[in-house]
Amino acid sequence: MPFEFVRTKIEGAVLVKPRVFPDDRGFFVETYKRAEFLKAGINADFVQDNHSKSSKGVLRGLHYQKGAAAQGKLVRCIAGAILDVGVDIRRGSPTFGKWVAAELTAANAQMFYLPAGFAHGFLVLSDTAEIIYKCTCEYSPKDDGGIIWNDPEIAVDWGIRNPLLSAKDKALPLLKDAQF
Repeated sequence: MPFEFVRTKIEGAVLVKPRVFPDDRGFFVETYKRAEFLKAGINADFVQDNHSKSSKGVLRGLHYQKGAAAQGKLVRCIAGAILDVGVDIRRGSPTFGKWVAAELTAANAQMFYLPAGFAHGFLVLSDTAEIIYKCTCEYSPKDDGGIIWNDPEIAVDWGIRNPLLSAKDKALPLLKDAQF
């Protein structure tokens, strides 16, 4: 089996550890195989891929898409290192408002799957980092939403006090004021 699927403390969020095949030329790794993901209970139909590059200390998030545009994401760091965070925003979930995180690096080749109903964000830990992620819905500007990174109710332990934020991310609401 080319993947190990590790369940997290929040139902639906899964750390995916692919098998890496290194040799003197480099390495080979399968990053997605539908049949294996289905066997692991991840029935995601990915329709959009995104690529992001950021500098050390940049924090992007916490972002989500509302309603029918809600996105599941499979996140992978292909250069550098990030702290990848998901916050459960599924109303009625026993873990609503709780967060889960994974350190994703180019070296560990791990991926983080967050189903629809999670806000997502990441902090760059290395000098620069590049991530690619698959999404289950196409981006919809009218359905864009977010939660401020330092919401005290969620209390994500980012390990940083003054991250580099976009103007948009600085103005995001608290969880209690967010619209889903």
